[in-house]
Amino acid sequence: MIPQVMTSHRLSLLTPLALLGLLVGFAHLSYGSVAEDEDYYMQELLTREQYNQVQFLEKPVASIPDGHEHSRQNPAKKMPKGKAADSSKQTDKPTADAKSVKTANKKAEKNKKSSLKNPNSISEGDGHYNSITDECPPMGLETLKIDDFQLHASSTKRYGLGAHRGRLNIQAGIYEDDLYDGAWCAGRDDPLQWFEVDARRLTKFTGVITQGRSSLCDWVTSYKVMVSNDSHTWITLKNGSEDLIFSGNREKEIPVRNIFPAPVIGRYIRVNPRSWFNSGSICMRVEILGCPMPDPNNYYHRRNEVITTDDLDFKHHSYKEMRQLMKVVNEMCPNITRIYNIGKSHSGLKLYAIEISDNPGDHEVGEPEFRYTAGSHGNEVLGRELLLLLMQFMCLEYLAGNQRIRHLVEETRIHLLPSVNPDGYEKAFEVGSELSGWSLGRWSNDGIDIHHNFPDLNSILWEAEAKKWVPRKMFNHHVPIPAWYLSKNASVALETRALIAWMEKMPFVLGGNLQGGELVVTFPYDRTRSQGMTREHTPTPDDHVFRWLAFSYASTHRLMTDANRRVCHTEDFAKEDGTINGASWHTAAGSMNDFSYVHTNCFELSMYVGCDKFPHESELPEEWENNRESLLVFMEQVHRGIKGVVRDLQGRGIANAIISVEGIGHDIRTAADGDYWRLLNPGEYRVTARAEGYSLASKKCEVGYEIGATRCDFTIGRTNLSRIKEIMEKFNKQPIRLPVRQLQARRSRERRPLEEFCGV
Repeated sequence: MIPQVMTSHRLSLLTPLALLGLLVGFAHLSYGSVAEDEDYYMQELLTREQYNQVQFLEKPVASIPDGHEHSRQNPAKKMPKGKAADSSKQTDKPTADAKSVKTANKKAEKNKKSSLKNPNSISEGDGHYNSITDECPPMGLETLKIDDFQLHASSTKRYGLGAHRGRLNIQAGIYEDDLYDGAWCAGRDDPLQWFEVDARRLTKFTGVITQGRSSLCDWVTSYKVMVSNDSHTWITLKNGSEDLIFSGNREKEIPVRNIFPAPVIGRYIRVNPRSWFNSGSICMRVEILGCPMPDPNNYYHRRNEVITTDDLDFKHHSYKEMRQLMKVVNEMCPNITRIYNIGKSHSGLKLYAIEISDNPGDHEVGEPEFRYTAGSHGNEVLGRELLLLLMQFMCLEYLAGNQRIRHLVEETRIHLLPSVNPDGYEKAFEVGSELSGWSLGRWSNDGIDIHHNFPDLNSILWEAEAKKWVPRKMFNHHVPIPAWYLSKNASVALETRALIAWMEKMPFVLGGNLQGGELVVTFPYDRTRSQGMTREHTPTPDDHVFRWLAFSYASTHRLMTDANRRVCHTEDFAKEDGTINGASWHTAAGSMNDFSYVHTNCFELSMYVGCDKFPHESELPEEWENNRESLLVFMEQVHRGIKGVVRDLQGRGIANAIISVEGIGHDIRTAADGDYWRLLNPGEYRVTARAEGYSLASKKCEVGYEIGATRCDFTIGRTNLSRIKEIMEKFNKQPIRLPVRQLQARRSRERRPLEEFCGV
């Protein structure tokens, strides 16, 4: 225990310090702001009397069966508008001073109950210890709530391997350098090294999660944990009279969690490696589980703290719970919602989507169709939960009379597909947010990356352009899918085939797929045009439109364009306004974005909505606030540009008519009723409509700065040749096409009687 030190000298300093603190506080209040960090040390002095020792809380203890998450029953949580879910389906909820780590599903819980004691958490004596079941959520090394100045280390191999890189799941750059490596690595390999986190306030610590280095074979196999109130005197966690030695990692990627025998209260916590991989070095990525102690006087208020006022279901949903939640939303708003599925996953789970529209189930002429998809990588869970929150929010706000939401619903047909890869999600959900690592559940059940499983139509289009086949022999849009890709033996996921059929069926205009692990919006092309290039700016003919669409999301996100925010991993996308051309980041053939643009009318972008792919449940309210406005603003962009209907002289809509914009080498086509939508930035454009068998028509169309597409209708008539063909086909008459010799013989026979009559 840390001894209490209350000398007369310290008492004499306490009163002046307190007065100084009050004066500083009043000075800041006069300017209407509170500094985020400057009063931490002052407040610790003022409150140290009640926490002047590292405290080990006395709790009933129970054995941990393994290194995974625990499930506990909780009171039922309110569903939207007072609807409650079955309490048996709930995951853990935050309590007054601690938020539990999210639960795994029932199958995982059953396995845990039958498993042995945790082999990853041992003492030097008997090899096991008993641990509490009450856990705190992650403090935020992975989510960046813990900033770089709160991380310290005994030594560092080089700057790129400093303490600031010792965050759970942090990734190294493609080319490792002195700035962006994938862990903290000690400058020396000996048992005196440590990694330290300053919580900046008294905190109840309950556990540690560790990984090895993301790029090389370096990891720690065992470690001790120490806690302090002043960073000078340290207490090592013990099992009885012996120091606890926790088992660490056996490879570099799979996270290992250790829960303490009892919570311990302090401000600082250190991880002290004791052994490491014999062919490697001391390298770690870490997350700390901890709950801030009660703060009745609000000493530690943070100016950037985000609190949501939306009454939504902030939790992680299993597949069954997701389906139930969609059903609840549909029952609450039956007049504007419809649930349907677009196909099945590899394991037979239906891919459910919800439609939000004032006339669900029908395409209305002149009304654009929009889509959000999420979860193509099953472990990127945040996007999935954001779409579940979005459908709840839109239903509730529509019922409350929110005019912005009502306008969106009445003027747009919106489709939300929250889980493209439910099989992968269930794998990640089973182990929980902190233990799923960087890649568990990313791929489909048959090992396919769904987002990059589409046919590479870019190469076909670019080859045709190089041969100057466009536009005479081949269109610059709606490039057909090659026959080999459609064969049964092609390596195409069932989920991908379902997506393609859905994209071809619905006349989507704009779409966004929500990804995770970064904070950036990417836009096509995603594949570099030059062979062998891993990064190269590769713009589409609509590059200016895509840039605007990407910026509309990034600029309204709370963090994406913040120049002061820390980078998630290696790239500082805030310098580029939170957006980047996909191929400029890293080349990827067969992406959903490129396929959508080249094969359909839909402009598709990827939104990477958070550094943490699978954030803890307690982070969802803040992540919702980070993305809510962006999700709405991006949907509204579907009404930017021009729209209209292409009709014949009888007023009938013409399907598959081609809409061309002068100066942009990418056309679109009309839907089944002849209506179209062409996304464009503000300006004046010459637009041409043409269709097979019809004469073309052109006109100038002006796009303004206000949201709302400019009406630009066309009426085109049939060409003379097409009218003749139509008449002859109607009456089953074919044009006379006699061979030349037959025609000459016929003329000769007609000429002979005339010659005889004239006596020639």
